[in-house]
Amino acid sequence: MIKLYNYELSGNAYKVQLMLSLLGLEYELVRVDIFKGEHKTPEFLELNSFGQIPVLTDGDIVLQDAQAILVYLARRYGNEEWLPLDAEPMSRVMRWLSTATSEIRQGVEYARRYHLFNMPNIDIETATQKSEDILKILDQHLSENNWLALGRPTIADVACFPYVALASDGKISIEAYPNVRTWIERIKQLPGFVGMTGI
Repeated sequence: MIKLYNYELSGNAYKVQLMLSLLGLEYELVRVDIFKGEHKTPEFLELNSFGQIPVLTDGDIVLQDAQAILVYLARRYGNEEWLPLDAEPMSRVMRWLSTATSEIRQGVEYARRYHLFNMPNIDIETATQKSEDILKILDQHLSENNWLALGRPTIADVACFPYVALASDGKISIEAYPNVRTWIERIKQLPGFVGMTGI
């Protein structure tokens, strides 16, 4: 049985849950309350020495990091639709996985952390500016493409979707980005889609 160690307000844990659901896989959710420090207990640190969620276990396999888990699920249980093996299309998918962990994280994800979780160590002005920058780039890209990497949904879309869709939690409006809003609705129509609080 696949187990996903998550917290219901984590966008990174949610993207793994979304992928599991899109693939039609059975899984068990194991709640890790990060605000009670459950991610820093000795038991959890044995699963992930970084003390971060999500963690996915699949039998004896233990995986950390949302993007790495998406790659694993796509290759183990999906097919080349979700992650192609040819070098050029794979590189396009990987480019957006990198965007999820850099521009999107430093923008809308950090703004959400600042406002929703009261994390004052985040520079909210910088996060807000980075949010606007990446949303403009996404909107322009999506004006000519239905999906981020290829002409179909891939793990690139799953990786980038949560924090963009949760932008309002960070007081970032997506009203000025119609192509982003259409892409969000397109993802919500995928067979197997499952939401989370805020989406």
